[in-house]
Amino acid sequence: MSTTTDVVPFREAVRTWFLISLQTFGGPAGQIAVMQRHLVDERRWIGQGRFLHALNYCMLLPGPEAQQLAIYVGWLLNGMRGGLAAGTLFVLPGMVALLALSLIYALYGDSTVVTALFAGLAPAVVAIVAQAVWRVGSRALTNPALIALAVAAFLALAVFGIPFPLVIAAAAVAGWVLHRWRPRPATTARTEDGPAPLISDDMLHHDRPSARRTITILTVGLVLWFLPIAVFAATTGTGSVFTRQGLFFSGTAVVTFGGAYAVLAFVAQRAVEHYAWLSAGDMVRGLALAESTPGPLIMVVQFVAFLGAYHQPGSLEPWVAGVLASLLTTWVTFVPCFLFILLGAPYVESLRGNSALSAALNGITAAVVGVIASLGLFFAVHTLFGEVTDGPWAMELPVLGSVRWTSLVIAVVAGVLIFKVKWPVLRVLGVSALLGLAAGIFL
Repeated sequence: MSTTTDVVPFREAVRTWFLISLQTFGGPAGQIAVMQRHLVDERRWIGQGRFLHALNYCMLLPGPEAQQLAIYVGWLLNGMRGGLAAGTLFVLPGMVALLALSLIYALYGDSTVVTALFAGLAPAVVAIVAQAVWRVGSRALTNPALIALAVAAFLALAVFGIPFPLVIAAAAVAGWVLHRWRPRPATTARTEDGPAPLISDDMLHHDRPSARRTITILTVGLVLWFLPIAVFAATTGTGSVFTRQGLFFSGTAVVTFGGAYAVLAFVAQRAVEHYAWLSAGDMVRGLALAESTPGPLIMVVQFVAFLGAYHQPGSLEPWVAGVLASLLTTWVTFVPCFLFILLGAPYVESLRGNSALSAALNGITAAVVGVIASLGLFFAVHTLFGEVTDGPWAMELPVLGSVRWTSLVIAVVAGVLIFKVKWPVLRVLGVSALLGLAAGIFL
């Protein structure tokens, strides 16, 4: 059985997804927090339990889990077209912004004003991530067993450097074991917090899993994924920068377990040392740009592709080659996300009533809190501390290095505005950007 009636007016859903897409700063933690606030807390289109169930599945997949969560929830609300619209809008502002910044970077080099604005945005993201940890943790960690799982996941990632897939797998096993040993602690993650959702679970879109549906989506998805690469290979040659980038980034799209940082080291090594698409300094600045624009952090591959084709344009104008490579890389990076969700969502939905699976997913939910916290710590350390050894804003610390006092002050201001004043994220980001600009001009 399949339901095709929109449970939310499609135009209203599109407007909401576009609004969410403008606020997707701060990596997956901040992005998940934005969706939590808009979809669960404010509009109440989906319940907390259903939201976390979808998130747990997305955490198991390669690729940007926040964008995949948007596709999943969009599918629940408006079917296939809802998933396509949500996933596309989620990356569109970031893609446009980073494409424009890539062009500016390639043509004009570093911009003092733009750098100062980004220097203000980054510390605000630290406060946004902290809010995400608080929001998700307060709902998911409802007993000591789940708190222990979250702490263990944080330590495994932040202290011992255990690979992300192993942490998630261990959390799933721990949730299942806790369910077998003492059912309540493993399955009492708070599924609803505050008012009940306006849309009941039974009204949300669902498709019955079938071989015909699976084969159709898999065939169409694979054709759409690889057709642009085939076109570039036929028109520019199999050895062109476009073909090499299309194949390379198609491969990275299916191995990005553990978030963008887990795969970016490999991307940087191959792009800088093997393909010579850009320099190490370019890679670092591209990462900073991606961290300061909306959308998934993995969008930095768009910057890598742009500079690679800009430096190796073949017979095309450099900026034309850069734009084409950027669009191709964005396509092969995010089309697999749609494929994974639209293929798997009906099967995941059909297993929602399985108590053993729910217990395993509750373990993953608890671990997600620790994962977000570890990402927040990583981002905070790299934003608030660094190799700043001169000027009035530097102070040496024996372990962390130099305190970036402007960043620290902006982060504190952003935290007060978010937690105490309860300003919306966009307003906080605007104030933070202006503070960064003032610091860059006057200090």
